[in-house]
Amino acid sequence: MAEISTKPYLIRALYEWCTDSGFTPQLLVAVDSRTRVPPGFVKDGQIVLNISAASTRNLTLDNDWIQFSARFGGVSHEISIPVDRVAAIFTRENGQGLHFEPVDASTPPPGQAPSPPSPPGDAPAPPKGKPSLKVVK
Repeated sequence: MAEISTKPYLIRALYEWCTDSGFTPQLLVAVDSRTRVPPGFVKDGQIVLNISAASTRNLTLDNDWIQFSARFGGVSHEISIPVDRVAAIFTRENGQGLHFEPVDASTPPPGQAPSPPSPPGDAPAPPKGKPSLKVVK
């Protein structure tokens, strides 16, 4: 039997805690070709998304995908994020939340043969040290 990831359950739990506590839940997403977000708002391959009820429409947090509609610069966009691309869920107000270990989209699930490694220089090395978040107003 395949192992079920705890990540989508933790994301839903933190989302509920944020909203119950009156905080604004935000997602840090590592954007790849499967991630559907407005490209003009992606910086350094990442985007921070406000997923509060006031900022989204038709939010669904399922085990494989996070989907919703949101406005960016006054224009409505359909957002689709694979759960494996979520790097963190946290509150805007105090930064409390969870950071997830990065998962390479090319990494196969356990029990499958790995794909050949990509040539060096294709992707930048991940930053070293403790991650930091900046509040943008």
